[in-house]
Amino acid sequence: MANKPEKFIDENGLRLDGRAVDEIRPMTIEIGVLSRADGSCYLEWGKNKILAAVYGPRELHPRRMQKPDEAIVRYRYNMAAFSVEERARPGPSRRSIEISKVSRDAFAPVIMTKYYPSAVIDVFAEVLQADAGTRTAAINAASIALADAGIPMKGLISACAVGKVDGQLVLDLNKEEDNYGNADLPIAMTQDGEISLLQMDGNLTKEEFKRALEMAKEGCKKILEIQKEALKKKFASREEVVESLVEIAEEKPDDVQKEIELIKEELETEEFDDLEEDVEQDIEEGIDVIVIKTDESDIEISEDEFTEFNEDDDLETDELEESDTLEVGEKI
Repeated sequence: MANKPEKFIDENGLRLDGRAVDEIRPMTIEIGVLSRADGSCYLEWGKNKILAAVYGPRELHPRRMQKPDEAIVRYRYNMAAFSVEERARPGPSRRSIEISKVSRDAFAPVIMTKYYPSAVIDVFAEVLQADAGTRTAAINAASIALADAGIPMKGLISACAVGKVDGQLVLDLNKEEDNYGNADLPIAMTQDGEISLLQMDGNLTKEEFKRALEMAKEGCKKILEIQKEALKKKFASREEVVESLVEIAEEKPDDVQKEIELIKEELETEEFDDLEEDVEQDIEEGIDVIVIKTDESDIEISEDEFTEFNEDDDLETDELEESDTLEVGEKI
């Protein structure tokens, strides 16, 4: 284990890895990495590397363990022997058993088990490389894997931790902060803001605890957005992709081609090979409506109708006040 740093936060308010006290580590998510699992996710968060897989719903054996009115959720958290500097002992430990239980309970508010009576949903979270915050990282990966498996849920679960170093609260602890810090407060929450997991090691005052809770909630919101973006890229329909690209074309025309190449690279499917043609056609078809905005109401008419309307002098420019605008290019 490395020696304890003299200071965790420098005179500029930056931490050892260059982050601000309320900044999370970079996170990348890849969905559907295991072909034999019903849902899977590979997540990198800082130096953490987590692989999550979901199997089910499927029939539970032995049958005496089945629940006639709902499915059972089983969650297994495990750290690979090579995931830490000093080789970990293979197999379940007291720590991994505890984390498995609290992580399973964290998903209880969102997984709709009533739709699969007598079944089981197995969730596996394997830590391939550990770098502090593995339980929260595993929960974030498992949440995506459950969504990838099509398990009915009320929403995603996001998890993050807050700690205390040099007398200051910091969001999303790194390895040194986790090893030598004064406190660690991991939480998981639903996208509606309901806390489904809360644990704490160390000491915090009441005021520090309240502030730490708010920081963790903000961290979970940031992670939720990353999770949503990853799922959108995986499951967005062609129509949704074209629609979003048209919006980009209207605002930043130079960015469209770059965005198309990124989408093709990430989705890796022939379905989007002729995306440019659809975008160009959609843009051309989109410019067929003129919207006249007045203080009282909006009038939508075609270009031909507008020309004819204006030639009949039924629409006088003087009647439109300075606050009114004329917009071309909006689709009905």
